[in-house]
Amino acid sequence: MAETLANELLKVLVKKMTDEAFKRIARAHGIYNELKELKKTLSRIQDLLHDASQKEVTHKSVKSWLNALQHLAYDIDDVLDDLATEDMHRELTLQEPAASTSKVRKLISSCCTKFSLSHRLSPKLDSINRELENLEKRKTDLGLLKIDEKPNETSLPERDVVGREVEKEQLLKKLLGDDGSSQDNFSVLPIVGMGGVGKTTLARLLYNDTKVHDHFEPKAWVCVSDDFDIFKITNAILQDVTKENNKFEDLNQLQKALTEQLKEKRFLLVVDDVWSENYGDWENLVRPFLSCAPGSRIIMTTRKGQLLKQIGFHNVDRLKSLSSEDALRLLAVNALGVDNFDSHTTLKPQGEGIVKKCGCLPLALKAIGRLLRTKTDREDWDEVLNSEIWDVEIGNATESGKDVENSDKIIPALRISYRELSADLKQLFAYCSLFPKDFLFDKEELVSLWMAEGFLNPSKSPERLGREYFEILLSRSFFQHAPNDESLFIMHDLMNDLATFVAGEFFLRFDNHMKTKTEALAKYRHMSFTREEYAGYQKFEAFKGAKSLRTFLAVSLNVGWGYYHLSSKILDDLLPELTLLRVLSLSHFKISEVPDSIGSLKHLRYLNLSRTNIKELPENVGNLYNLQTLIVSSCWNLTQLPKSFLNLRRLRHFDIRDTRLEKLPLGIGELESLQTLTKIIIEGDDGFAINELKGLTNLHGEVSIEGLHKVQSAKHAREANLSLKKITGLELQWVDVFDGSRMDTLEEEVLNELKPNSDTLKTLSVVSYGGTQISNWVGDRSFHELVNVSIRGCKKSTSLPPFGLLPSLKRLQIKGMDEVKIIGLELTGNDVNAFRSLEVLRFEAMSGWQGWSTINDGSAAVFPCLKELSIINCPQLINVSLQALPSLKVLEIHRCGDGVLRSLVQVASSVTKLEINSISGLTYEVWRGVIRYLKEVEGLSIVGCNEIKYLWESETEASKLLVRLKELRLFYCSGLVSLEEKEEDDNFGSSTLLSLRSLKVYSCSSIKRLCCPNSIESLEIIGCSVITDVYLPKEGGNKLKSLCIDNCDKLEGKINNTSMPMLETLEICRWENLRSISELSNSTHLTRLRVSFCPHITSLPELQLSNLTRLSIYECESLESLPELSNLTSLLIADCERLVSLPELKNLALLKELEIRRCPGIDVSIHCVHWPPKLCSLTLEGLKKPITEWGDLNFPASLVELKLYNEPDVRNFSQLSHCFPSSLISLYIKEFDNLESLSTGLQHLTSLQHLAINTCPKVNDLPETLLPSLLSLNLGKCPKLKERCEGRGSHYWPLISHVPCIDIRDY
Repeated sequence: MAETLANELLKVLVKKMTDEAFKRIARAHGIYNELKELKKTLSRIQDLLHDASQKEVTHKSVKSWLNALQHLAYDIDDVLDDLATEDMHRELTLQEPAASTSKVRKLISSCCTKFSLSHRLSPKLDSINRELENLEKRKTDLGLLKIDEKPNETSLPERDVVGREVEKEQLLKKLLGDDGSSQDNFSVLPIVGMGGVGKTTLARLLYNDTKVHDHFEPKAWVCVSDDFDIFKITNAILQDVTKENNKFEDLNQLQKALTEQLKEKRFLLVVDDVWSENYGDWENLVRPFLSCAPGSRIIMTTRKGQLLKQIGFHNVDRLKSLSSEDALRLLAVNALGVDNFDSHTTLKPQGEGIVKKCGCLPLALKAIGRLLRTKTDREDWDEVLNSEIWDVEIGNATESGKDVENSDKIIPALRISYRELSADLKQLFAYCSLFPKDFLFDKEELVSLWMAEGFLNPSKSPERLGREYFEILLSRSFFQHAPNDESLFIMHDLMNDLATFVAGEFFLRFDNHMKTKTEALAKYRHMSFTREEYAGYQKFEAFKGAKSLRTFLAVSLNVGWGYYHLSSKILDDLLPELTLLRVLSLSHFKISEVPDSIGSLKHLRYLNLSRTNIKELPENVGNLYNLQTLIVSSCWNLTQLPKSFLNLRRLRHFDIRDTRLEKLPLGIGELESLQTLTKIIIEGDDGFAINELKGLTNLHGEVSIEGLHKVQSAKHAREANLSLKKITGLELQWVDVFDGSRMDTLEEEVLNELKPNSDTLKTLSVVSYGGTQISNWVGDRSFHELVNVSIRGCKKSTSLPPFGLLPSLKRLQIKGMDEVKIIGLELTGNDVNAFRSLEVLRFEAMSGWQGWSTINDGSAAVFPCLKELSIINCPQLINVSLQALPSLKVLEIHRCGDGVLRSLVQVASSVTKLEINSISGLTYEVWRGVIRYLKEVEGLSIVGCNEIKYLWESETEASKLLVRLKELRLFYCSGLVSLEEKEEDDNFGSSTLLSLRSLKVYSCSSIKRLCCPNSIESLEIIGCSVITDVYLPKEGGNKLKSLCIDNCDKLEGKINNTSMPMLETLEICRWENLRSISELSNSTHLTRLRVSFCPHITSLPELQLSNLTRLSIYECESLESLPELSNLTSLLIADCERLVSLPELKNLALLKELEIRRCPGIDVSIHCVHWPPKLCSLTLEGLKKPITEWGDLNFPASLVELKLYNEPDVRNFSQLSHCFPSSLISLYIKEFDNLESLSTGLQHLTSLQHLAINTCPKVNDLPETLLPSLLSLNLGKCPKLKERCEGRGSHYWPLISHVPCIDIRDY
């Protein structure tokens, strides 16, 4: 039976006021009678809530009554929290050691506090009580009655997908076959249908199908939704493919990296939930996919068909709802646990009715089915079937009117499922409205937030209850597993819409409410906002009136490693006003200090300052008596904690990973509630001792223990009781100093006693351990959950534990174990099934290692699942005797002897990626023996192998041995003379090595000529000092798309035998002899051209480069003119001293970015009379005339970013005001040596948000009228301005303190 959100709040309040300890506090403060009356009123109102929950659906007045009641419940809870917090403060104060006179003072202070608190709270309680009584009196008008309730049922986990067998088989054929639908290497497979019809489910069925898994490599899944941000989407795809989180400055770098990853690979991408209908966006997104292998596929799920029409799909079959039979089956599976109604025939008519009302939509059927789980009473089914919600008009419940035509089918079914949740679950679900669509939920983090908000009030652990609640919501389809990471979760768009709808006037996702009035915001209790690069005070100022706000939560879809800027005025002026905050998250903001006012937020339970620049926490953080969760991970500058830290008696989770903290607060082991302590620092005599961990009985999760060399006895280690704690990740770290002072016997005893819980441990690292033997428990098969082990810097250990016995081990790293000489069967534990799960094995810096053997008669393959093997810097390793490595795909060998390479390639015939670096003894003769085993290799990297002169005898031989080679990288091979020993007749443009697509040759100082095969698509030659000739394929067979030549001094003045019709990107740098690039005459696909440090180029010929969009020319001192290129979007020119003309700018209709720097022949008054109509960004420096001689010339009205350099004649901008368009958002000026004032001439730039001033030593003031709108202010080498702007006491601080990013430097 339905419950309202108010139900749960009132239930919690009554429980609190019934508690004997709370009654004692109330009596002590003289407000017991007021609370007693309040409890009576609440109890009477509670009796009405069941009837109210039935009527709120159709009676707006009842809904308003419930909202008013819920607001009052929040107010009461705040009062009760005030009381409890004050009592904690009193207890702590009385416990502090002090002289008797001080005790008297504390007693007097305590009496005064009681009086002031009761004086403050009594009127508030009286007012609340009056309002509650008024609400109670309205029950007659609203027709509210006391009705008995039925208990709620919970549901079981989700069952398998029902139906879609036909659709899946049809799509599988298209996915795995050659559909011929695209001229490109990839084709799009669309799945189109209304929301909730099962598009994502069907895509996931295909994505996880075994045939698909075997057919495509790599695979990636990205959820797009309504924000078609090409950079974010591309970055998400790259991260999914590489499993790395690299940072890229611009889209071009990012797409180049993705192109490299996908090159010649049969790739599968799912782009889920596409809303965009912009074909240009789609074209830009798929550009990197053009490099993939034929047969690659993109599965697109979407509700819209317009984009597909533009791609070429004119008659797309929409995914239909399930058939009535399948729909009934799906309902039965989720409701009854069977796939039909045969054993529940009396419920079948109701089931058929529900199927019809759900429109046979899977999401709705699953939600209703799980609602009815275990209910076999016809009354329950009739109640759902005849619910009023099916017929209620709920307005626009979906965002931006999306899919409104289907909302009447999908939303009522989901609302029924929501309505039947218990009140506590409703509250938790509504809270999720604070997170944007496609947000990835971490279960533990969400539970911590729920706990902080007071939503988890159990008799047992709140975290455990929160996890149970989460599992119930997951089982009822309110959450789903994330497609690419089973440890994370997402919420279906329609569920997110539902959460937003039910959030009402209590939860606000604050993104586009700039114009919302203060009084409208005042009612909200919980608020989140999406991080932006610059979070200005103006946006949040209206919240100063939101005195009841409990949640100030920054969220993002893809945070990565980026930083965001937050106005210090938000910290200094806004947060102190929000005294009832319970959750405060400022993670990833570039803030350097936490204001002292944080200590006044006495209700705070959750504080997240991770990835900020803070150096310390203020001392009054100790006033946050209610704090449960404190996260300061990745605060690289944080070095100390406040002395008051131990006042945080309720702290449960403290995350200090990746900080520079060197010591823990004395007595932290007494914080008995602490469950998470990610870094433990052992200090020895006068600091934290390891046996203090015995008091932290609930410690669990990930733990790193540093300073173990300071443990004084094994007994202390035993007392830590690690085996009794539910630790999932453990790092044990000693000091990395082996100077003879270490006591190896003691360290062995300590490690023995630090055995963790074998049932929970998943990752283990042992670092810089000084014992000669590693304890027996390390590698014990009882650690059945252990998947990741790393042993690093244990320089005295002579042997390895039997890691092969660990049944779930997937990753093993062994590094810096200098005393290990031979690794034999002890590693496998003599188990015939050793390493049955291991996928990644890495040995590194093993300076004494000489031999490795796993050969054992009669045993099975030792590493049956091993996919990646790395042996790095093991110079003494000679003898390697392994059995076959049937699953090995990646092999890395660095700084080892050639025998290691020879031995391993013989047992690893399935390797597709081989990377070798600095292999001693690797001559051409040795290499010829190796190459015979590389038939499956697709990517080959050879680095620093100076003894090898050739790679193969001839290209014909190479084509037989390297039949799959796609990418070849040759770096720093000083002895390499040529790719082939014997050049074949007329081999220029040979077509025998058909598979090779990418060739990179860096700093190979002996190579003189390079002949590239016909199939080459990407070529980079950098730092090859003696190379004279590069031979590319003959005209007609050339497939080259990307070419880069850099710092090849002896290279002839042109590329021989060349025509490049397919070329898309060309970069030429430091090519001394280059005089012409006429070879580009038919490169009609060229989109990017960069030429730099080529002193003899005088002009670029009139090329027909219709697709060229980006042209960059730097340091070409002889260049005199540029051709007309009408499709340019970016033109960058610098240090071209003789350049005297530009293309006709007014004809560059698409140009958005223009940079001209240090080109003294360019006269702006001649060449720039008519600017490009769409120009957005302009950079100018060192032209023929200074800006003061431009006359009436203006910058274009379309301009939003302007950078000006080196204008020594400008003293102020009063005479140049007309030049600057009011559209400017960003202004950067540098090296205006005589500029004195900015206060005049710029006042009309009312859109300005970013102002940067550099190397302007005489500037003394700022344009004050523009300061209120600024989001960033950057000052460099401006001593006068620095003095007037830096720090809180400076002249301009009151005018700039609101600016999110203030960067003042001496350079």
